[in-house]
Amino acid sequence: SYGLDKWAGHDFPIILALSIGGSFISYIYSAPPLKLKQSGWIGNYALGSSYISLPWWCGQCFFNVDSFNPQVAVLTLLYSLAGLGIAIVNDFKSIEGDREMGLMSLPVQFGAEKAKWICVGTIDFTQLGVAGYLASIGETKYALILLGLILPQIFLQFTTFLKDPIKNDVKYQAAAQPFLVLGILTTALACGHHTW
Repeated sequence: SYGLDKWAGHDFPIILALSIGGSFISYIYSAPPLKLKQSGWIGNYALGSSYISLPWWCGQCFFNVDSFNPQVAVLTLLYSLAGLGIAIVNDFKSIEGDREMGLMSLPVQFGAEKAKWICVGTIDFTQLGVAGYLASIGETKYALILLGLILPQIFLQFTTFLKDPIKNDVKYQAAAQPFLVLGILTTALACGHHTW
């Protein structure tokens, strides 16, 4: 990562710093004494931010470090709540093992029925909030595209995941994840288009 900073001509090695930060999060996710994965909320948010915020920050800083600003940082951290929801999907297949190991995943804490609604709620309401934010800053075209990408996710939630989150987790992820990722890309394009 330091080589990328040098190649990009950064005065401060931001890519290296983000890499070290990401490595630290991955370490404390599994290692005592913090072991973030013991908490369904904190552990899944750490995963969500690693899926969404860190790669976004790294890419944006690599290509144009001057375009990275507090608004984008906060927006991506909020968008990581959708990543928290995606991480919850993975917890359904290991409810019994998590319970035995003392890991307080959300399906263990709340049961599968409540956890599946927490899961889709964090995914959907986060994206709807981002779409609303984009509309509020005048990026209406991008907000409408994002709304269009949320609708198939909701359809897939009701036709697969919510029916049986344990049986349909992989099927749901395979079908819905591309729409979530395209929504993240749409949001990134809106941020790049917007004059802050």
